[in-house]
Amino acid sequence: MKELEGARTAEISRKTDETDVYVSLNLEGNGTYEINTGIPFFDHMLEQLGKHSGFDLVVKAQGDIQVDSHHTVEDVGIVLGQALYQCTRNKRGIARYGSIMLPMDDSLCAAAVDFCGRANLVYNCILLQGSVGGFDTENIKEFFKAFVGNSAITLHINLMYGENAHHNAECIFKAAARALKEALRLDSRQGMPSTKGCL
Repeated sequence: MKELEGARTAEISRKTDETDVYVSLNLEGNGTYEINTGIPFFDHMLEQLGKHSGFDLVVKAQGDIQVDSHHTVEDVGIVLGQALYQCTRNKRGIARYGSIMLPMDDSLCAAAVDFCGRANLVYNCILLQGSVGGFDTENIKEFFKAFVGNSAITLHINLMYGENAHHNAECIFKAAARALKEALRLDSRQGMPSTKGCL
């Protein structure tokens, strides 16, 4: 694990008996991405996360997907969360809060985030069920649990309605990305965004 030169960038690798994951994250990026997890639909969702957050994101993962995609999805969430934590340890000057109500075709998702240093996920997405492109959508919650737990953020995701599973999943990732982008915008007048003086 190392923090790259410059503000708000990180590069982390994690290897276990089940997965080998590498993540590079640059919060000052342009929304470029390079994603390869061996799980095509999950790659598509991570591409949405990179593009709509405005972060530059590289994710490379090899895992025991011949067994199931669960380990790979969860471990990518762990490493991406660790990278975000590395990038945001100094919270001075950030907006701290971000929220959005995001539509995508028949789907509508509300997402809200607080960079408070306390890990908490509220995930109300019961409408997202089944599989898309061979990907079990219940693993999306596992991704966000791991991501939130390792980035020490509070994230609320509420899928309001939607009929198409692909649209529902994509709406969730885009909403989360846009909320993160808003929370991490910089304002030099902001200082430490807490009356406690630290987060």
